[in-house]
Amino acid sequence: MVGLSGFKEVDPAYVAELAAKGAHLIDVRTEAEVAQGVIDGAIHIPLHLLPLRAADIPQDRPVVIYCRSGARSAQACAFMASRGYGNMHNLAGGIIAWARSGQAVRPAG
Repeated sequence: MVGLSGFKEVDPAYVAELAAKGAHLIDVRTEAEVAQGVIDGAIHIPLHLLPLRAADIPQDRPVVIYCRSGARSAQACAFMASRGYGNMHNLAGGIIAWARSGQAVRPAG
């Protein structure tokens, strides 16, 4: 469901479905956090660089943004929604929720 913030809060199972259908995954964590593991297929764009890289994000398919716990990625989704992107999804609970749900986290690099 799209809230007042202009993006959807989604759970790990839904993100896995979106990813299987070709969604664009963006990891907004720091380099140190990314070194601990990533969701397969994700592109790393640190949160502080998002304004500079926003034009690189597609508008023609779903985009899932995640961080460690879901707070920074919610900020990223709100930022993108404020720029007219209507395809933003925030992974509620971040990569922590992803891993706890049994989804795979692969080594970075």
